[in-house]
Amino acid sequence: MVKRGFHRRSRAPILATLFGGLLACGSGQDAVSGEPGTPVHGLQPAELNRFHAGRELFEKVYSPEEGLGPLFNENQCSACHTLPATGGTTGFERVVKATRFLRPGACDLLVHEGGENVRTQATPQLRSHSIDRQPMPASASEIGRFTPPFLFGLGLIEAIPEEAILGRADSGDADGDGISGRVGRTVGGRLARFGRKAEFAAIREFVESALRLEMGLTTPTRPNEEPIPGIAAPLHVDPARDPEVGQETVDLLTTFVRFLNAPAPARPRSPAHRDTMEAGRRLFDGLRCAACHTPSMRTGRSDVGALSRKTVTLYSDLLLHDLGPALANVCASTATPTELRTAMLMGLRHRDRLLHDGRTADLREAILTHGGEALRARDAFARLSWARQEYVLIFLRSL
Repeated sequence: MVKRGFHRRSRAPILATLFGGLLACGSGQDAVSGEPGTPVHGLQPAELNRFHAGRELFEKVYSPEEGLGPLFNENQCSACHTLPATGGTTGFERVVKATRFLRPGACDLLVHEGGENVRTQATPQLRSHSIDRQPMPASASEIGRFTPPFLFGLGLIEAIPEEAILGRADSGDADGDGISGRVGRTVGGRLARFGRKAEFAAIREFVESALRLEMGLTTPTRPNEEPIPGIAAPLHVDPARDPEVGQETVDLLTTFVRFLNAPAPARPRSPAHRDTMEAGRRLFDGLRCAACHTPSMRTGRSDVGALSRKTVTLYSDLLLHDLGPALANVCASTATPTELRTAMLMGLRHRDRLLHDGRTADLREAILTHGGEALRARDAFARLSWARQEYVLIFLRSL
């Protein structure tokens, strides 16, 4: 893959039986995990065909003549979602957002200044007018940099009933444990379970947003080109007719993401390794990490049998939590700068950059950077001996 240019390249459940369940993933009627980039088990032939058609579009390289840009970040979906397989992430890409936080409940997304996504590339047609990137919004009080998320297992996450997420929320910390996770909402008020700041309610919205903001491709629901903030767009810099991407393309891309399997955890290499992983799992529970990183949830009834009534080991409650000033970034429709949606830990062993901005590759450092509602768990981890900390890290590296 080539990065630049126009060529391709608790609320938490008790964990007493979790470990055995993890080792069993990948077999049986309830199986929902496998190798990264593979489709979820049990798809019908027609569903599988659409999955593969969606993958081809996900890996397609778009040109300016097809509608790319004129401002954009990458020219194909898989440029940002490529490791360890199509649908994953990268170790170098960053999505840049800018906002203005006024007070709790009042976040200016700076949409008219391009704050939703500060795009870093321009097509040759636009560069010929001496415009090579989008300017940073002058009104911004916060700038956030985010690594592209894993897309593995998102269809299963979408199939989790809303009441299962709402039931874990405790916005007023009624039980007094210092953890007050709350539901994120879209601008329109719907429950949001996707996005680092809980911005999206459905996979389709995430896909359409990426097409529009990452690649500058218009769609039937957003047929107008994004303006170039602060600059009068020169004429004839985008030769493609709008909408540049048809509804079938949006549908197939959504299907591909929806049907991506959840990544399976590692199997122990030996009885001794199994014992070490189990010790780490017990410490993870005892530290109260699972109060936010909920080990598993179950999907409800789905129109796709392969997604219906399955258990997914996501390690997230899908709620917003205040993680303190060290991890502060931008605000969102219902998230303050210090709030982030609990990161899903499934597939953690496949990631080489950690935290929302990829600032570290060191798992111990990532844990010790947590603050806010995670402060008690972080401090409890810090008090462990180095060897006992290693047990926790070995467990996490197995996910």
